[in-house]
Amino acid sequence: MARSIQLDRATDLFLDHLKVERGLSAATLDGYGRDLSVFLGFLGPRGRVVADDVTALDVTDHLVALAERGLGARSRARALVAIRGLFRHLVAEKWLDADPTELVDAPKVPPRAPAVLGQDAVARLIAAPRRDTLRGARDAAMIELLYATGLRVSELVGLPLADVNLGHGFVRVTGKGKKTRLVPMGQLAAEAIAAYLEDVRPRWTQDPDQRALFVTERGGPMTRQGFWRLLGRYARAAGVRLPRAGVSPHKLRHSFATHLLEGGADLRAVQAMLGHADIATTQLYTHVSRARLVEQYLAKHPRAR
Repeated sequence: MARSIQLDRATDLFLDHLKVERGLSAATLDGYGRDLSVFLGFLGPRGRVVADDVTALDVTDHLVALAERGLGARSRARALVAIRGLFRHLVAEKWLDADPTELVDAPKVPPRAPAVLGQDAVARLIAAPRRDTLRGARDAAMIELLYATGLRVSELVGLPLADVNLGHGFVRVTGKGKKTRLVPMGQLAAEAIAAYLEDVRPRWTQDPDQRALFVTERGGPMTRQGFWRLLGRYARAAGVRLPRAGVSPHKLRHSFATHLLEGGADLRAVQAMLGHADIATTQLYTHVSRARLVEQYLAKHPRAR
């Protein structure tokens, strides 16, 4: 026999579960929290206070209401993931006998081709920092490493000094779900990091307890927001742009994967380096790679025009 639980308490317990037991990032937790808060706000006028009261029709009506507000299929699908996760957790913990989302179909989301930079644009971006300055040397090392490894920005700024092996040319990365992977890096990234470690980091921090590889002038770890801003500044200075989107750390991750596949890398190897749980996520980059091949053919083949 299932126990009764109020929806607001159920949501708090579910978010705690995601944080403590699933190890999701703060940004992901914020997204879940926002989607569930909107859902609870929708249920309030309907008198749904207890989890047992929620029906499949409530969930469907909520998705319809989101569509009427102008939310796209991707945003509605993300909201359903959060709602479904909540009720599946309640069933698993014996708070509910049945999941009201079980028969609710997710909105159809067409796969979105990732936006990527060309190799010339990446080279200009990497060359933008002035390496004869302390800040520029650090920024160059971060951008080199990001493109060399395809790390997520949270993985880049959170990378511990102890997890960088310059001698053997790899980094040990703890990604989503606390899963660890080894990612190789090239000689140029290793050289940029070595220069930063020799000339910059010792001047900015001598604290033996500071674990972060990349630090600011004050000796604290670089933040996601801070790196995002400096990357944007270098992109503007280098004249690097993307249609419909600005240059971001994730765009460099996309570019890393696409350029590897264009060069003939194995899809499974790229999946392992990116830390994707599902190879279908990695396969999105093959569509971009094929599109680039078509562009090159049309531009270069003498009988294509």
